[in-house]
This record gives sequence, structure tokens and C-alpha cells, in this order.
Amino acid sequence: MTTDPKTVNIEAPLAKDYYTALHRAALTFSSSLELDQVLQHIVETVTAAMQVKAAAIRLLDPLTDQLVLGAVYGLSPDYLDKGPVEVSHSPLDSETLCCYPVYVPDVRVDSRFQYQDAARREGLVSVLSIPLEVHGKAIGIMRVYTGEQTTFHDNDVQFLSVLASLAALAIENARMYESMKDSYSGVVAAFWGTYQPS
Repeated sequence: MTTDPKTVNIEAPLAKDYYTALHRAALTFSSSLELDQVLQHIVETVTAAMQVKAAAIRLLDPLTDQLVLGAVYGLSPDYLDKGPVEVSHSPLDSETLCCYPVYVPDVRVDSRFQYQDAARREGLVSVLSIPLEVHGKAIGIMRVYTGEQTTFHDNDVQFLSVLASLAALAIENARMYESMKDSYSGVVAAFWGTYQPS
């Protein structure tokens, strides 16, 4: 039996264990209400599973139009202190926030990357950015960085997209939880503030 090589869908070698990583991430989501802990676990899981140099989650602050660091793994303090990530000055992030994945083969020479010199000093080369979406609206980005030129395959994009969706869900749940706690505290304070025991 022969197979026509033109019709075979060639995928990346499956040396990356995405199923185990997704399982571990799901366990973290279900066992913690601490958003910082969940997001940190996600970036560590992504870095290990995708075999990349680093990963970061940045959340959009609509008041400042900046992407604020939510969690990071694998980037130096010097790189993180490079300056604010302003969406208006970062075509890469503007594209990602339009709700689709963006791949940059070499950030050192791609003008869409806001801090090219800092990327060179950090040893960053390829980048894959995925939007964090809630109800079809981007609330931030998840990005992986490599130390050598890398081609990301469909399974890489799908894996990162699933984790980005889970991260966005965790962020939304944490925000709703905080809102409910604040509402409850307000109701209790109002009740005890006006209630006079006999």
C-alpha cells in the first residue's frame, strides 16, 4: 500500500506533551481561586510544554491603553523593565488584540515588535501571540518567545489558543468573584450600619 505524499497532512513531531499540560492546567483552574497563582501556573506550563524560552500574559488596561504584566516565566528583570507596552506603539499587540494569533519569525528585525533592541539583548527571536478573549472581546494577550528562529505549527497555535481561552475564563471568573465579594461586603456593611439591635 502506498500513500500519496501530496494528500498527507504533515504535522510537527509530537515530542511536546500538550495533553498532559492541558490536564495539569485544568486541575489548577479547578483547585484555586487565586488568579495570580493560576496565571503563573499557565505561563510555566506553556513554557515547558511548548519547549520555548519564555511565556507571558499581559492584560489590557483600557484607561492607559497599556498591556500590564499578569504573569511571566523565563524573561529577565532587565527585559521586563524595558518600558511600558503601549498598544498604540505596538503593531504586534494591536494585531493580536484584533482577536487572532500573530506569528513573528524574528522580532529582532520585525518593526511590529515594540522593543527590538531589548529583544536582541534578551536573546529573543520568534514570537507567537494569542489574544485572551472574553465574550468575543480581547482583554489581553498570551505570548511565547523562543531563543532561536522557530516555526509554530497548527498544533502549537491550537494548544496556546486553548490555554489562552482557559486563562481568559480564569480572569473573568476572578473578576466576577471579586465583584460578588465587594457586593456582599457592601450589603453586609449597609445592613449592620443601619440595623439597631434591640
